[in-house]
Order: sequence, then C-alpha cells, then structure tokens
Amino acid sequence: MRVVAALALSIVLAACAGTPPRPERAPPPATLGARAASLASEQIGTPYRSGGSAPGGFDCSGLVVYVYRELGVALPRTAAEQRAALGRVPLEALAPGDLVFFSTPEEHVGIYLGGGEFVHAPGSGRRVERARLDAPYFILAYAGGGRVAGP
Repeated sequence: MRVVAALALSIVLAACAGTPPRPERAPPPATLGARAASLASEQIGTPYRSGGSAPGGFDCSGLVVYVYRELGVALPRTAAEQRAALGRVPLEALAPGDLVFFSTPEEHVGIYLGGGEFVHAPGSGRRVERARLDAPYFILAYAGGGRVAGP
C-alpha cells in the first residue's frame, strides 16, 4: 500500500511541475519609426563602405536606404536627396526612426533612436555606431530632422 501511495504521490507531483514557463518575448515595435530604429541598431558594428547600402558595409545614406527598404519604404540614395524629400521635424519633436541631418561640411544622415541618440555610419575606417546629438561635433553640425512616411 505504501508503494502505491508513493507512486501516486510522485505522479501528482510530476503533473504539477509541468513544463517551465517560457520567457515572454517583447512584441515587435509597432510603428514604422520604432521598427526603423530597431533595425538600425542591429547594424551597429557593420563596417563603413563608401557607396554601401547592404549589411556587408554602409555609408551614411546607404544605411538609411537599407533600413527603410527592409521596411517597404523607398528613399532617395543620398543624404541631400533624403533631406529634400522629407518634411521637416523640429529637434524637440524628433521620434524614433526620424532622420537627423548634419552638414559636416558634406551632407550626413543618421537614424534617430530616441533619448538624444542616433545610429549612423560615420566614415572611412570606422563602423556603424550609436552617437549622441548633444556631442559637441553634432551640436555644431546639426542641420535638421525629417520624418519618413509609411508605405
């Protein structure tokens, strides 16, 4: 009788244990801008390549073209063309996914992440990186923001 009781108890305990709960996955970002900011962040560390617009290497505007193309939005190829094509967004109204433009003295562009940070492909010999809008270099070079409309 004790053996049967022990066996029944072990079956009950095993059934209660069940499978461990799965960790919850964060839902994908909901807005186009949030998805763009997320995808841009995934490119951090990719080498700079002049004329590059694919994960093997990016220039600044190529990074923007790649990110938005992956999300179904076609944008012009150069930073100057991108800036001309988009509506202006004031600095205080920037949202994740907005483009931030700089005159360095060439046109330069990055993708705003929020919290004063953006992702960009800085130049030859460097890699895609996160930077701050309030860094002295970018404060002086800031030329405006633009918002990409959905597909």
